Amino acid sequence: MNLVFTGGGTGGHLVIALSLAQIARERGHRVMFIGSTSGQDRQWFADSTLFHETHFLDTTGVVNKSGMGKLGALWKVFKASMKSRDLIQSFHADAVVSVGGFSAAPAALAAVVSRVPLYIHEQNAVTGKLNRLLRPYAKRFFSSYEEGENHCDYPVNTRYFENARIRTEVKTVIFLGGSQGAKFINDLAIEISPWLQEKGIHIIHQCGMKEEERVRAAYHTMGIEAEVYGFTTQIAELCERSDFAISRSGASTLWELCAAKIPAFYIPFPYAAADHQYHNARYVIDHNAGWCERQNEGLVVKLQEAIESDIAAKSKALEKLIAPEGAAHIIEKIEKQ
Repeated sequence: MNLVFTGGGTGGHLVIALSLAQIARERGHRVMFIGSTSGQDRQWFADSTLFHETHFLDTTGVVNKSGMGKLGALWKVFKASMKSRDLIQSFHADAVVSVGGFSAAPAALAAVVSRVPLYIHEQNAVTGKLNRLLRPYAKRFFSSYEEGENHCDYPVNTRYFENARIRTEVKTVIFLGGSQGAKFINDLAIEISPWLQEKGIHIIHQCGMKEEERVRAAYHTMGIEAEVYGFTTQIAELCERSDFAISRSGASTLWELCAAKIPAFYIPFPYAAADHQYHNARYVIDHNAGWCERQNEGLVVKLQEAIESDIAAKSKALEKLIAPEGAAHIIEKIEKQ
């Protein structure tokens, strides 16, 4: 099959495109990527040898614009859709797979117009505006939060499953604020660190590049030995050594923690579109597999209570939320179209 993958803007979308395309290549399919000149798309795939073709079109987000800015963004999407239609036809595409994000709009729309089967993967518990618009025209809609025929296991790197284990006590905590870091979580980590040290609990802290110097200095001043990372590609290895996580609840991080069976205390980013991080975390909480609190003052006591609770029960509950081979199962369903 000839499969076109589209979407991106942020790493959360692009990691799904990467996972699906890797499986497609392994299964002998030809793959093409259509993304945007904006966002992180080119950083991820411009020099990639994974895809037979990569194309980056001049588009920007629409929903965050107003007035003439929105009209300009829509015009770019229209022009990029015409270009995408030509690319899809010249590639003799059998299907277009959208992973969401503003980068997906041109190729996804072109698939509908060209009557090429469109498949959508929604990474969040709240369906994004573009995916909501295109869902009625899609041949299949994949979601890890819905039950029934649309349900899929989230595509997660196999390392998280390979290193998974049931946690029974907290010897090491990991603070995760996302690739850019989160000042609120950094401040919370610094505030609770004396208590963690008193309990003999080791700290691993991914704080973001901009905050790294400040966070390191704070731990040094208090005489606390903590592993501090501004940015790292070794999150899977760090998670293997961790027993408990304090984290934002972006979809990829959330499902990686689930795959590793690490009980997590989620603090959703309060300004995420449609409050999707909160709803992502609620899915885990509703299955009695973690904790979730809004970003506000007074979280230290609640966090202490969670760390001292029966984490084994939460860790075991995570085992039921996700299974390996999520990406492979999605590609298999597309093959059977």
